[in-house]
Amino acid sequence: MSDQSDASEERPIDEHEHRHGHYRGGGPFAGRRRYGFRLISVALFAIVIAAIAFTGESLGHSHSSGAATITVTGSGTVTGTPNTMSFVIGVQTTASTATGALNENNLQVGRLESSLLANGIVKKNLQTSGLNIYTNTNSRNEVTGFTADDQLNVTTHDIKKAGAALDAAAQAVGNGIQLNGVTFSISNQSKLLAAARARAIKNAHTEAAQIAKGAGTTVGSIVKVVDQENSGTTGVTYPVAYATAGLASSVPIQRGSQTISVQVQAIYSLNN
Repeated sequence: MSDQSDASEERPIDEHEHRHGHYRGGGPFAGRRRYGFRLISVALFAIVIAAIAFTGESLGHSHSSGAATITVTGSGTVTGTPNTMSFVIGVQTTASTATGALNENNLQVGRLESSLLANGIVKKNLQTSGLNIYTNTNSRNEVTGFTADDQLNVTTHDIKKAGAALDAAAQAVGNGIQLNGVTFSISNQSKLLAAARARAIKNAHTEAAQIAKGAGTTVGSIVKVVDQENSGTTGVTYPVAYATAGLASSVPIQRGSQTISVQVQAIYSLNN
């Protein structure tokens, strides 16, 4: 009996100790958990060390690759002949009423468009740019009539016929015609831009070589190039003009020339 009672008394104590040890991290799995925690800690430590080493190596490369460089700006300019002409042409009419001025203007603009189309202007290159109706008053601020004004943006690629087209338009409309400026442009600038960029790069290299020579070194390879904005200027621009039906049989048109400029910023390495 005493043996059985002793055995029964020890069993609760073992279970209690097992539970108590389990809560404190004991038990058969405690060692595995501690071992797993160690592995995680070691792995995290290795990752941190690797990150620090990578950062240090990157900074080292950045520092070691910080060789001497020179930054210069080169520009290149080429000249081309414009092949496109744009102008604003319109009709102004006056009547005692607003509707009368507008109706008359519509008739005149119709004649203007027909004349332009018959003289080499393509319909898709005609665009209405402005339509206005306003009152006319005298010195006593009394309304004396109404004026209608309608304008078209016109583009043509046949500059040789542009003068005849303008003359025909004036003949068709009469004294109410308006010509508001003429500008010229080059429709396809890709080849000219390529040539201007090549000159800009060449000029940049020449400038860099001159500076490097003065510093007792030579220019190495190119590190970076930034193509800055290009600009073009038209050769001829006519201001606002009010034409009459007495224009010459063919309005003289001089297209002039247009320059295209490109500017680049280049960074070169310098040889030791």
